[in-house]
Amino acid sequence: MGVVILVVMAAGVAAMLTRRIPTAFALVILAVAIALLAGAPLTGENSVLDTVLQEGAPALAATMVAIILGSWLGRLLDETGIAGTLVRKIVEFGGDRPTVVALGVLAVSALVGTVTGSAPAAMLAGIIGIPAMIAVGVPKVTAAGTVLMGIAVGAPFELPVWQFFSTALNLPIPTVRGFMVKLFPFALAAALAYVVIETRRRGTEHTWSLKSVPARPRSRREQLGDAPWYALLAPVVPLVLALGLEVAIVPSLLAGVGYALVTTTRPHEMNKRLLRTLYGGFEVAAPPIALFVAIGILLAAVKLPGAVDALQPLVKAVSPDNPVLFVLVFTLLVPLCLYRGPLNVFGLGAGIAGVLIATGIYPAAAVLGMATSYNQVFGVADPTSTQTVWSAQYAGVTPQQVMIRTLPYVWVVALGGLCVTAALYL
Repeated sequence: MGVVILVVMAAGVAAMLTRRIPTAFALVILAVAIALLAGAPLTGENSVLDTVLQEGAPALAATMVAIILGSWLGRLLDETGIAGTLVRKIVEFGGDRPTVVALGVLAVSALVGTVTGSAPAAMLAGIIGIPAMIAVGVPKVTAAGTVLMGIAVGAPFELPVWQFFSTALNLPIPTVRGFMVKLFPFALAAALAYVVIETRRRGTEHTWSLKSVPARPRSRREQLGDAPWYALLAPVVPLVLALGLEVAIVPSLLAGVGYALVTTTRPHEMNKRLLRTLYGGFEVAAPPIALFVAIGILLAAVKLPGAVDALQPLVKAVSPDNPVLFVLVFTLLVPLCLYRGPLNVFGLGAGIAGVLIATGIYPAAAVLGMATSYNQVFGVADPTSTQTVWSAQYAGVTPQQVMIRTLPYVWVVALGGLCVTAALYL
């Protein structure tokens, strides 16, 4: 039966790759199929309806709340002009020096990436940053990749991601935080290398306008001017609280929301802005929330006793237990997290992670290291990820061009993360 479950999982990957079925729907269908193949009853204990669907759907509720708050803060950074001001100040400081401007946009992208991920983060840094880089001679592909590499630098400190891995892998936040801190230097070094190497190796390409991108109307905040200097600390507030003072994730994000609001908004406008940006945050958060509901359902399915018993011998037979082989094998498998592949943690990869933990193949901390290392690749180089698609299209290039240029750098990040994982947990 284990072989049949693996075949069904492969069919699910094919459905997602060909986009015949949206990822969230495919994961739910896959979860129900796995539960039925594992011999789960329709109702009762360890059942399809009560365990997989009913208990699985809200399993990642804490992550969903963190996603909503992060999206809310992201909308505030946009509406109040904090993100735009950060980018404009960096561009003004860089002048006509392409590498300096690109490094500045990289820094802002990293800061925004600690607050929110995916397309909203790319937009916050890229709407002004990408045209500014291209205007001073940064090649279009390099400009798009710079924003994505910056977001990847911030990803280890993105609080909703901490919550996701903590809940999905049943690990305490300090364990997740500890590994993310160790992963950060690899992401930072790769991003700096990307900007310095690519801007100098490719030379300057002066393209003074983005013909493919329609002019964006100036927001009310831009019309009024820059955000106050002290408001620019808003993205740092949650990070300082969660990382430096070890405050819980939800209060840390709420503190960031409050700080951004108080430092930019007059008292009589606060209520309207709070509600407007909160509702806007829900719109941004809806797609990832749907995905996390589906991932929770899939995790519940692969943890059923029947599924564990069926998959354990097969997974154990192909999983290297030697630390050196672990690093070599999973480094070679990095491309499988691209194109919504089987090692994409925000897809079937979550189910595979659940199998590895439930069957006792690897400790949960080792699975954390592997999943977060792959996430660094997916978040930058996957041509199907929303931030990659948006950044590439806004810069006037294809996502595949961005993938080819950035993949070598993030592959090294994954290698570094896997080495740390093997050294610490195997």
